[in-house]
Amino acid sequence: MFAKRISQDSVIIGTPAKVNLFLEVLGKRDDGYHDINSLFQAVSLFDRITFTRIRYGSDISIELTNDADVPVDGRNLIVRAFRLMQDRFGLTDGLQVQLEKNIPIAAGLAGGSADGAATILAVCGLWDLGLDFSQMAELGLEIGSDLPFFFTHGQAMVGGRGEKITETDFPTDYWLVLATPDLHISTAESYAALRIDLTKSKIPFSFRRCKGLRQFVDTLEHTGNDFEKVHLGSFPGLGRIKDELLDIGALIVRMSGSGPTVFGLFDSVPETKSKRLFGKETGRVMVVRPVTLPVRLP
Repeated sequence: MFAKRISQDSVIIGTPAKVNLFLEVLGKRDDGYHDINSLFQAVSLFDRITFTRIRYGSDISIELTNDADVPVDGRNLIVRAFRLMQDRFGLTDGLQVQLEKNIPIAAGLAGGSADGAATILAVCGLWDLGLDFSQMAELGLEIGSDLPFFFTHGQAMVGGRGEKITETDFPTDYWLVLATPDLHISTAESYAALRIDLTKSKIPFSFRRCKGLRQFVDTLEHTGNDFEKVHLGSFPGLGRIKDELLDIGALIVRMSGSGPTVFGLFDSVPETKSKRLFGKETGRVMVVRPVTLPVRLP
């Protein structure tokens, strides 16, 4: 996350999207969550959020600064994160939020989780709570499984339900085309639809050290996204998007998270011709790069 203090009571934070370069679902846990094994990478697609501490009242308000269809009530992870911080630390002041929403919602890119993590970071800075990043990550896990990742430098192997994080330094000298179809795919329903044999232990894929992009891509080719088994049959348009990305030169193509965003990895700047790419299958096409996050208190 990129943070800039603009006054004693205000901070602007840029929150990145993430992609799952691969994703395995290992099994269902006793607490109802699922254990995963995944490589997360932050990318250069950002929401822009201005947080302002309000020294009267104790409410939170969210103003959308662009034309985004985003809930601003308790369904929003910004609200949930602030309420958690209020309860945990006895905060009595309020928070005003201006949200420029650029990351597609419910797209497998963790935009809501990034915004929730940014809220924890902003409140820690504006209220001078003195928490370290591991403590912020623990708070984030109470809100959602993807939040702890956003307190890393932007690339990590993620296990458990999101709490086991090992920061990595794999190559980042590539481009990604993100293609987000106009589909709604429920994360909960995606997990419910997985056919996991709980009587067999699945050995998580283990990445070896990669000396360069070619070796990195060769290793990624041995992985996948378990949710594709669920969605490619139900949504044939996803398969057509994958084919189009391969046709324009992608080295790796797969879905991010539980979808529906599909990404293609390229070793040079891709020529997407986005106005006609994928025909009517896709609502939005974006070219992004991996980013390293200078996470710090505002």
